[in-house]
Amino acid sequence: MQMRKIPVTIITGFLGSGKTTLMRHILQHAGGLRVAVIVNEFGELGIDGEILRGCGIGCDENGNETEGQLYELANGCLCCTVQEEFFPVMEQLLERRGDIDHVLIETSGLALPKPLVQAFNWPSIRNAFTVDAVVTVVDGPAAASGQFAANPQAVDEQRRADPNLDHESPLHELFEDQLSAADLVILNKTDLIDEAGQDALIAELREELPPQVKIVRAQHGQLDLHTLLGLEAASEESIHLRHDHHGSADDADHHHDEFDSVVVEGAVASREIAIAALQKLVDGHTIYRAKGFAALPGAPMRLVIQGVGRRFDSYFDRRWNAQESAALADGKLASRFVLIGEDLDAATLQSAFDAALAAVAHAVTQ
Repeated sequence: MQMRKIPVTIITGFLGSGKTTLMRHILQHAGGLRVAVIVNEFGELGIDGEILRGCGIGCDENGNETEGQLYELANGCLCCTVQEEFFPVMEQLLERRGDIDHVLIETSGLALPKPLVQAFNWPSIRNAFTVDAVVTVVDGPAAASGQFAANPQAVDEQRRADPNLDHESPLHELFEDQLSAADLVILNKTDLIDEAGQDALIAELREELPPQVKIVRAQHGQLDLHTLLGLEAASEESIHLRHDHHGSADDADHHHDEFDSVVVEGAVASREIAIAALQKLVDGHTIYRAKGFAALPGAPMRLVIQGVGRRFDSYFDRRWNAQESAALADGKLASRFVLIGEDLDAATLQSAFDAALAAVAHAVTQ
């Protein structure tokens, strides 16, 4: 008798849309559902994996890392590393299929979802797993501003008039590809948009989507799990019909060279100083996304800081362990942040971050 296929939910969306927050919400409300998690990082610091560990995924009851619950694929793009990393992880999950009810995959904000879904047609994967749904998370305020939605008419007219502007930006094409692969679209951060703005944005998104794709509104990714899981879309069977800008999974040119990822670190005295210093970096460089951890003097918990453009939010996610607490007390536990954008140089950004921290701290004390 053939065993049932394990459903897999793929969560995609642009940088800062709220994918990790949505994952945390699902995991915190999973009840008895046994969930395996794959997170895909772009950059040197496994921020999303660390955030998910903050809600107990990949750790035992004492906070020590364990195997088999959280898998990190660290090369930045699932569509480019699907054979090297994704396939072996799926084989590991297959060996433990009796312990797993559902699989969640959070893609990098730069990943193309279509080649990943197509990988579920490989015979050894297809026999054991099915894509329950591709969930695309949309940053409502960013899309409402036109940054990653349809180009304004004036820009279209300018592009038609200028032969140097014939092609859409990689960011907009990526946004469209993430929408085209979706079985469910979450319009996130609706608390930051009035109802008329939400309605207008949904109308724009609807033009990019097949009629059967549902759009739901959310704040902080908080949705009923019945809305997110159990959609039974079997996306791998129809993904070849979805339009995309970037060709097949064998096409190595996915415009990922348009993005840089660097890590900066330093000692921060307060939440406000950390955010103000990061905002200074955003003002002076092409940074789309910032995400990391702040070690505040005397604070017993780790502070997560995330930003899209100049908009930042933060929260404490877990207590420091004994080793981290000792390092914090000795002044040896640095705050670290991943910056993702274009034309970023690590040494330049580190120097600018040091200067920004010093300038903001000086201004606060005056």
